[in-house]
Amino acid sequence: MSKAIRIFVPRDAAAVAVGADEVAAAFQASGRPVEIVRTGSRGMHWLEPLVEVETPDGRIGYGPVMPEDVGALIAAGMLEGADHPSRIGRPEEHPFLARQTRSTMALCGVIDPRSESDYAAHGGWRGLKAALAMDAEARVKTVAASGLRGRGGAGFPTGIKWETVRKAEAAQKYVVCNADEGDSGTFADRMTMEGDPFRLVEGMTIAGVSVGATYGYIYIRSEYPHAIEAMEEAILGARRAGWLGASVGSSGLAFDMEVRVGAGAYVCGEETSLLNSIEGKRGIVRAKPPLPALQGLFGKPTMVNNVLSLAAVPAIFAEGPEAYERLGLGRSRGTMPVQLAGNVKYGGLVEVPFGITLGELVNEIGGGTASGRPVRAVQVGGPLGAYFPPALFDTPFDYEAFAAKDGLIGHGGITVFDDTVDMAHMARFAMEFCAAESCGKCTPCRIGAVRGVEAVDRILQKREARQPVAAELTLLADLCDTMKFGSLCALGGFTPYPVTSAMTHFPEDFDLDARRLPAGLQAAE
Repeated sequence: MSKAIRIFVPRDAAAVAVGADEVAAAFQASGRPVEIVRTGSRGMHWLEPLVEVETPDGRIGYGPVMPEDVGALIAAGMLEGADHPSRIGRPEEHPFLARQTRSTMALCGVIDPRSESDYAAHGGWRGLKAALAMDAEARVKTVAASGLRGRGGAGFPTGIKWETVRKAEAAQKYVVCNADEGDSGTFADRMTMEGDPFRLVEGMTIAGVSVGATYGYIYIRSEYPHAIEAMEEAILGARRAGWLGASVGSSGLAFDMEVRVGAGAYVCGEETSLLNSIEGKRGIVRAKPPLPALQGLFGKPTMVNNVLSLAAVPAIFAEGPEAYERLGLGRSRGTMPVQLAGNVKYGGLVEVPFGITLGELVNEIGGGTASGRPVRAVQVGGPLGAYFPPALFDTPFDYEAFAAKDGLIGHGGITVFDDTVDMAHMARFAMEFCAAESCGKCTPCRIGAVRGVEAVDRILQKREARQPVAAELTLLADLCDTMKFGSLCALGGFTPYPVTSAMTHFPEDFDLDARRLPAGLQAAE
C-alpha cells in the first residue's frame, strides 16, 4: 500500500466560510491515499481555501481551491506538486509572505493547532522552559528589555505593567487575556487562537509565573466559536503535557487557566468592562484608579494583556529580548500583525516590524483597491481609528508617528476605501456606532454620540440643500472635543478620531458645493 500523502487544509474560520471543510472532504473522498491535516491560515485571504501538499521539495500551495476543483487538480498532478494555474509554489516564498517577519504568527498555517506534540516539534514551549530557568524578577526584566508594548491598542509598555503586578502584595493574583476582538477589519487575535492556540497558552503561563499569578482567564467574544473550541482544546492538551497545573513543567510553580465567553458587548474590549463581565456583572466601565494591576479581577492584582501581546512573549524568551528589540522603529519595537481589509486587492494578515510606511502596506503589500479605483482613504485602528488620505501614506507604522498625525495604530487593523466613499457618511457611522455600543456610564459618550449623529444628519441635509454648514461643523468639532477629553474610556474618547479626521482631510464631503466627486458619480449626477 502506498504511503499516504499529507495535504494541509486550513480550519481557520475565514477559510471555512469559503468552503475549506468541503474541500477537505473532497480530498478525503478522492480515493487516493491522503492524510488530511487541518491547519490555521497563512493569512493570504484572497487565496482561501489555500491547500498545501507535502512533497520532497517542501509544501506546495494551491489556491483558491473549491470542492469542485479537487478532481481536476489531482488529475493534473497536484499530489506530486505539479504545475497548475492555481499553484503558488512554496507559500513562504510567495511575495506576500516573503517580505514579512513572522514571529507572533510564525506557526499559523504551518502546524496542526489541535496537536500539542506538533507545537512542541516546531519549537513550542522553548520560551516557557527558558522562563522557568529564571527568577520572577529576571522574567519581567526580559520582557521590559524586549521593548514589547501592548498590542491591544494603547501601546503601554508591557514590562511596566508586569512589574506593577509582580510587586503588588496579595495572596491571589490573576492573568487575563483580552480576546474580545470587536473592531471591524481585525482578525489577528482570532487567527492566533485558531491557528496557534498553544502559543497563547505558553505566553499566558510565562506571564503568570512572572507576576506571581496562579490562574488565568481568556475572555473570548461569543462570535468566535472556532477560537473558543481551539483554546479549550489547547488548554486541555497543555494540561495533559504538564505545562499547566500545580507544577508547570515540574517547576513547582502553579498556573492554570480557563476560557470565559463574552456576550457580544463591544465595550467589553475595555479592560475594566471585561473584568466586570468575568465577575458576572454588567459590562460597564470602572473608574480608574484603582488600576486593575493593583485591584482588578475580584479585587485582586490582575495583569490584563491582549492576545497579540501575550503571543509575542514565547519568542522573546526563546530567542532572547535583544533579537526582538532589534526590530522596529523608535519606541515601537518588534513586529506587529497588521490586518488588511475593506476594498483591498490582497486582503489578509501581514506581520512586519514597526517602521514600514502606511503606503507600503496599502499599495505594495495590499496591492491597492480591489475595485481598481484610486485609494481615497484608509482607516487605521478599527471603527474608532482616524482616516488617513494618500497624502499621509509616508507615515511610518509607529505609535508615536501616528499620534503625531492625530491617528491611532490600535489593534493594527487597516480598512481601505476607494474614491467612491462619502466621508461625511463615514463620520456619521462612527457616531452611530458609539451610540449603539456605549455602556451608558458616562455622559459624554452616552449623550454625545447621539447628539453627534443628529449633528451629522443636519450637515448632510444642509449639504444636499446647498445651505451653509459652518455652524454645524463648529458644533460637531466642539462635541468631539467634549467626548475626547471627557469620556471615561476609549470608546467615547476615540470616537472623535474618525469624525475629526474626516472633517480635516475631506472637508469637501461636508459641503456639496466644494465636494470632489469621482468621475463616475459626477456623470451620474
